[in-house]
Amino acid sequence: MTEWSYAVKVWAIRKRDSRSPYQVRWKVGPQPHAESFRTLGLAESRRAQLITAARAGEPFDVNTGLPKSLLAKQRDISWYEHARRYIDMKWDASPASTRRTLAEALATVTPALVKDTKGMPDPRTVRTALYSWAFNKNRWEQYPPAEVVKALSWFERHTVPVSGLSDRMRVRAALNALTKKLDGTTAAASTIRRKRAIFHNALGYAVDAGLLADNPLPRVQWKAPEQVEEEVDPACVPDPGQAAKLLAAVREQSPRGRRLVAFFGCIYYAAARPAEVIGLRLSACDLPRRGWGKLRLKETRPRSGAAWTDSGESHDTRWLKHRSRKAVREVPIPPELVALLRWHVTAYGTAPDGRVFRTLRGGLIQDTGYGEVWAEARSRALTPAQQASTLAKRPYDLRHAAVSTWLSSGVEPQLVAKRAGHSVAVLFRVYAKFLSGGDEAANAKISARLGRRDA
Repeated sequence: MTEWSYAVKVWAIRKRDSRSPYQVRWKVGPQPHAESFRTLGLAESRRAQLITAARAGEPFDVNTGLPKSLLAKQRDISWYEHARRYIDMKWDASPASTRRTLAEALATVTPALVKDTKGMPDPRTVRTALYSWAFNKNRWEQYPPAEVVKALSWFERHTVPVSGLSDRMRVRAALNALTKKLDGTTAAASTIRRKRAIFHNALGYAVDAGLLADNPLPRVQWKAPEQVEEEVDPACVPDPGQAAKLLAAVREQSPRGRRLVAFFGCIYYAAARPAEVIGLRLSACDLPRRGWGKLRLKETRPRSGAAWTDSGESHDTRWLKHRSRKAVREVPIPPELVALLRWHVTAYGTAPDGRVFRTLRGGLIQDTGYGEVWAEARSRALTPAQQASTLAKRPYDLRHAAVSTWLSSGVEPQLVAKRAGHSVAVLFRVYAKFLSGGDEAANAKISARLGRRDA
């Protein structure tokens, strides 16, 4: 670990009888240091560097005797090499979905951090080489295709040294790059924020490694493109009648649909995320014969791709989103969902590990599979005009429908947020249009209260 000190003393140059006769001597803290040179000019130059750094108030490394600026230059590496070291540092502690996000951000920003673009491969080759190979640690032991080898070799030679990121204009170019998608269009606001945070963290890691004196990102006067706040559009959210028709259409279309009607029911009646329902176990379900039941959600199975998981399976196993490892979210469920789940378990049983939902072969439910069933249900349950709209376009819209139903029923926002598994701030931001829709009811309640006071 680097030990810094501001106690620096530089002595005069000493001449000795040797092949490098001119010796610069100095002390950092209690540790003496010396460096010999063949010419007086080189020795004077080094001594001047040390004196200038000390007068500027730079910290010196006790072990090497070098000021922070010189130590950073001595350790300097290319951005490409640093980005791979950053991935290596983050990999083991990151879930598969985060690994993909890290690779995505670095693959976006790296092409902007090159000395020149002469000879750079085409954008799609660059994307494949960086995202799928350079920043995917699971593939570092594999040999990539020839075009990928050529592309990565080019980036090894042409990315700027990390010390070059002290140039704010170069950092600004990198920030501008992460606002764009591969097709040149502007990325979503949440994507830009996420990539910027990763870039900031990677630069912070460079500071920790002694490659930069400080993180340059906060000093860059840059603002992400203005975009509309990420609110749920009411046009995509089905009402209770439409949701009931959609679930009926799932049940009626095929044996595969009958196996999935309770799956979609969990998304709609419990506002569960699809990844949470995929990992739902029977032991986490209270299903009484009468009345309301309860789900205890504590595991999520997001599909990240086999290339990014440690197990080599397409689904990762994680705890609840934005929650601690041991957190459990209890969600009361209405009799309609209790009946669906009881019927499902009676008809299909459970997987050997207790999972409620599984494929015909016992595997995990795949998004491609349930996506096809949902598309067919829309074609059966909705009118042509509704099918052409965004109404219930994705199964995830059932979760939005659940939250909007709770809000319109008068459930307190704090309780809605708790059941849905996010913060009250997110509820107010994402579901703002549904909250504002209750103004008339709120006004009526206030008027009634004022009327009672006057009486």
